[in-house]
Formats: sequence, structure tokens, C-alpha cells
Amino acid sequence: MKKAKMNRVSRRDFIKSSTVAGVGMLISSKASIFAAGSDQLRIGLIGCGFRGTGAAVQALTCSDSPVKLWAMGDVLADRIPYSISQLKEGGSAQYDRQVFPSLTNKMDVPKERQFVGFDAYQKVIDSGVDMVILTTPPHFRPMHLKAAIEAGKHAFIEKPVAVDPVGVRSVITSANLAKKKNLSIVAGTQRRYTPSYIEVMKRIHNGDIGKIVSAQCYWITGFVRNWWYWHERKPGWSDMEHQLRNWYYYTWLCGDHIVEQHVHNIDVINWAMGTPPVKCMGMGGREVRTEPEYGNIYDHFAVEYEYPNGARVTSMARQISGCSVRIGENIVGTKGTAADGVIEGTRPFKYNGPNPDPYVVEHAKLQESIRNGIPINDGQHVAESTLTAIMGRMSAYTGRAMKWDWVLNASKLDLSPPIYEFGDLPVQPVAVPGQTKLI
Repeated sequence: MKKAKMNRVSRRDFIKSSTVAGVGMLISSKASIFAAGSDQLRIGLIGCGFRGTGAAVQALTCSDSPVKLWAMGDVLADRIPYSISQLKEGGSAQYDRQVFPSLTNKMDVPKERQFVGFDAYQKVIDSGVDMVILTTPPHFRPMHLKAAIEAGKHAFIEKPVAVDPVGVRSVITSANLAKKKNLSIVAGTQRRYTPSYIEVMKRIHNGDIGKIVSAQCYWITGFVRNWWYWHERKPGWSDMEHQLRNWYYYTWLCGDHIVEQHVHNIDVINWAMGTPPVKCMGMGGREVRTEPEYGNIYDHFAVEYEYPNGARVTSMARQISGCSVRIGENIVGTKGTAADGVIEGTRPFKYNGPNPDPYVVEHAKLQESIRNGIPINDGQHVAESTLTAIMGRMSAYTGRAMKWDWVLNASKLDLSPPIYEFGDLPVQPVAVPGQTKLI
């Protein structure tokens, strides 16, 4: 691969620069004036890998209102042509997208609006877009959201929105600024845009299962090595490039799988409770993911969270092949239980309504909010769910119980590398409970 010239950017400079077809009916026909001087919504894609390409598909197909993919940016030069070819050729159904035709007629991304490097995000934001899709590895999302909101852009931000408490605090600040600026932030926690979850949650909050006394949430699945694609290191790749191309296996980039993946289920629990937990105690380890070349993340976690009402929640996440699989949530109340769109107990309920693709719905709702001038802001709750998962990881890594208030307000944990450049970047050792320091 021919490498584009990359800027050498310090963390201080990096942060400083950031200051500068049924679902289609969800979109209102009310006209708005956007950057183009018309009702066309210009979209910038920041992070052009697999998930970013999928999000672009949903953004371009969620309605019949005029949209245009206007600019694209990625730190890796080969990601942009990959994404463009996928979008222009069309594709088959995959876990995060439906079958889609060529989207060439909804793209206007000439070479001068294809940006590469650690500063590509800012160039996309400054290119004349109305909204951005933030689908880089999770580490970068707080910085990118900050830059987008400060520049007056609406944002779709994939989950999780950070990998450490410092990043979460940044996201909360950006969410509050978005409220002041009447900007929308929609997060990729799809369950909040899934009708069965919405209807069950309404009933939980209405008291249909009584007082919540406990709950369980799980993302227990397989794929020891290849839950996310592993790329063997090639000659010429620096430490930084190797880690970026295998971002799922490094805590500083993905937050570990309890944060990157299990945050979905944890978010549902916080949604049901109406609040994050007050404390937690967790454990975990690296039982089969033992090869040092496969990063420094764990392959299993178990965390107990305690909520303000005294309810205790068991959270389990595992990525080990050949084991039983369980993905979902179970919420236990004094009058019944809720799980999988079903309530059992004194006021039973089973959801039998429509089930549009939530990956599409979240983009439809975002665009509807922009056109109608009625902002959606998922920033606070997705930041809290992300921090709930981070808190569980921190407890498992250190072997220490901890309180929410301390993690939110006092922890100085910041997983950022010393500098953003394609150079040496030693891999941090795998966490050892009882030895790894609590920061």
C-alpha cells in the first residue's frame, strides 16, 4: 500500500485543532436550508472502514429526502477507496446493513474532499458538511465529536463514545454544548430505536413489572481471534499502523469488548433503571486469547453493578469459541419480568408490531430532527452507558471495587498515546488484577 504523508500531531495539538422504504416516511417534507443553500443535506463520513461504510449506507438510504455524501476522511489512506467502491457497487445483506443498490447518485466526493491523516476529521468538518458520521475506532470519538459540535455540525456517533473517563467527560461537555446550539447527536445504541424495546421500556417505566429489584445482561459469544478481522503485520507498518488496523484488540483504541460490544446491553439496563449505577465490582481475564500478538484485551468479564434503589445487576461478557451463547437482558421486578420484547407477570405483554431496521431508523430520526429543527440529543445517556462499561473494565483490570462518582469526577485515566504519528508505540501489558494500578 502506498502511504499518504501523515502529519505528526501531539495530543495537545490534536485537541486544540478540534476546537476550530417504510422508514423513509419518517422524514418530514418540511424544507430546511443547509450548507448547500438548498434542502440537500451534506454528510461527512469520518472513519471509512466496515462500520463507517455501513453507517453511510443507512444515512443515504433512510429517506427519500435529498442527501449527499460530501466528504470522507480516514487516518489510513486505503480505507477511503475501499468505502467508495463498496458504496458505488452496492452490496448484499450483512449483520449491520440490508441489501442496497449502487449509491453513486447520492455521492459527490471528489479527490479534493477525500482527506487522509490524523487531521482528516477536521478537514471533513470544514468541508461544508451539515452533519458528520463518526465511526473511527472509539478512542477518537470524543475528540471528533468535540470538533463537530464546536463547528456547529450535527452528528451520528457510534457506540461506545469513549474508552476512558477523560474521554467520557469530553463527550458530556460536547453533549451539553450541542443542547445550547440546538444540534442533534444520535448514538449507535440501536436498541433505543427498536420498537419492541421502546414499548417494553414504556411499560417498565409505567410500573408494569413493579419496582426493579435485579437484572442480568449478557453478551456471551464466540470468535476467539476473529471477532474482528486480524491483519498480520506487513513490512513497513509502524507500531501505530499495526494497532490501528487491528484496533479491536487494543484497549486504548476499543476500550475492550465489555466497552465496545457489551455496552449495548449495559445501556438497556441503565435505560430501564433511569440512572447509571452507584458502584461496581468486577473480574475478568484472558483465558484463551493468550497470544501476545493479539493485543492486550481480555476475553471474559463478569461485573456486579449496584443501582441507587439497591438493585444489583449481573453483567457478563465473553468472547471464547466453543461455548454457549447468550445475548440479551432480563429485568426483574416485584410484579414481573421483562426480556426479549415480552413482559411476564401481573400485567403481561408481548410485542407483535412492526420491526423496522433500527440501524436505518436511527439515521432517519437524526435527519428528521435536523430538517424539523427539533434536536435529538443522545449524548448524555450514551456517555453514561459507556462509562458504566468502562467502570466495569477498570474494576476487572485492577481487582478493585469502585464508585460511580469517583470514576466520573476524579479518575484521571487517559489511554491516549503520547503522540499521534505513524511511529513506535509499545503495547501496554495485559492488565493483572491486584497489580494494575487504579488511576
